[in-house]
Amino acid sequence: MELLTDELKKQAEGQYSLGSDMDQEIIAKFFTPWSDWTWYLMNKQPGKDYCWGIVEGHDVEAGSFSIKELTEIAGPFGLEIERDLYFSPIKAKDLWKELTEKETA
Repeated sequence: MELLTDELKKQAEGQYSLGSDMDQEIIAKFFTPWSDWTWYLMNKQPGKDYCWGIVEGHDVEAGSFSIKELTEIAGPFGLEIERDLYFSPIKAKDLWKELTEKETA
């Protein structure tokens, strides 16, 4: 599966100047089907592999990640990181609130 389509790449690069501003949209969700790690894409540096977003793993964090590295992760039985095809964009601040409240519940 292609994690970052041309359309998503264009959207992510268009938001790059917003940096870590939580008023921007989360435009894509990537997940491990064999565990509970999830990466939410906010923006991407134009022409580079540097992405910024929210990562839900052991904790909920805002930080950088690499699409290339996500494509290189191999799970059991040949499973790979997938993009949620049914994900609808959401404001980063709203997702952050939802995830951190779930974490403390």
